Amino acid sequence: MYVLELAGEDDAFAAREAASSCSGVSELAPGLVSARSVSQIESLALTRRASVLIGHTTATVADARSLLEQASIDRTGTVAVRARDVRGTSEVDTQRIERALGRVLTRRGFAVDLDAPDHELRALFSADTCALGWLTARSVRNFGDRMPTKRPFFQPGSMDPLLARALVNIAGARPGVRILDPMCGTGGILVEAGLVGADVIGLDVQPKMVHGADKNLNRYLDTGSDSDTETGSGDILQGNATRLPFRDGEIDAIVFDAPYGRQSKIVSSEDEGNANENGLPSLVSASLDEARRVASRTVLVADRQWDEVAEATGWTIEGSFERRVHKSLTRYILVLE
Repeated sequence: MYVLELAGEDDAFAAREAASSCSGVSELAPGLVSARSVSQIESLALTRRASVLIGHTTATVADARSLLEQASIDRTGTVAVRARDVRGTSEVDTQRIERALGRVLTRRGFAVDLDAPDHELRALFSADTCALGWLTARSVRNFGDRMPTKRPFFQPGSMDPLLARALVNIAGARPGVRILDPMCGTGGILVEAGLVGADVIGLDVQPKMVHGADKNLNRYLDTGSDSDTETGSGDILQGNATRLPFRDGEIDAIVFDAPYGRQSKIVSSEDEGNANENGLPSLVSASLDEARRVASRTVLVADRQWDEVAEATGWTIEGSFERRVHKSLTRYILVLE
């Protein structure tokens, strides 16, 4: 068993992303989940660390010490103890905990090395729960390098890479998988899918976006950002999300950020001047209908709930989440199968 330390405040969404790489994900405490097996932790956006779970108990120094004293430890080498009060929910003295657990380990014959230990014991306190585990993997926290304003091509309103990575992971992005964004804009979703090894295709009706997204993909997928993962191939086409140029079932998964009403220009190949939101429901409906023809899974992001439209086009809602961006924007996420 493993314990995962989640990032952010939305545990349900973070756990859903973790489930794309880990089996048996289950809530343990605020900010913490357990899992039966783990893989590809390095590529997750909303999981910070994974540790081999020793066990969990109540959130007191005495109980944490007792748990470690009774645990079987099949490790050799130097150790360090890192205690964490997850989200400040347990009000524990982390330094006191580190000293107490460090003494247990030294009595069991381990030498302490705080700078470069062979093994790191994580003591995670959340609300009334304490979980102990041996650190086994960390996620790669390099999303700041790909913030929208740092890309070769930028447009206001572009999605941040942390959310984009979580979305493509939920969609199943990995080597050998084909991911399509039929409204790709600046290509941020495609960049994140490509960096975890998926082969990506982007469509947009606007030539400006096609050229700009192509620049962004060339910048990041040529050089890569996840050193242990080979980047996937990328291709950007001018096209219409309501008439996809692909055969039935040709795509593994679709991820797209639907237009945000009056904040976005709704453009079709035939009507370049349509800038109101009167056609938004029909655009989303037609796009979801086409998505269902070419793929078995879609992750839809929007500024409103499209549940009824999704179900009317034949999709089953497998997951539904809300992500508040600021007081005037909440993103609604649907995982469709």
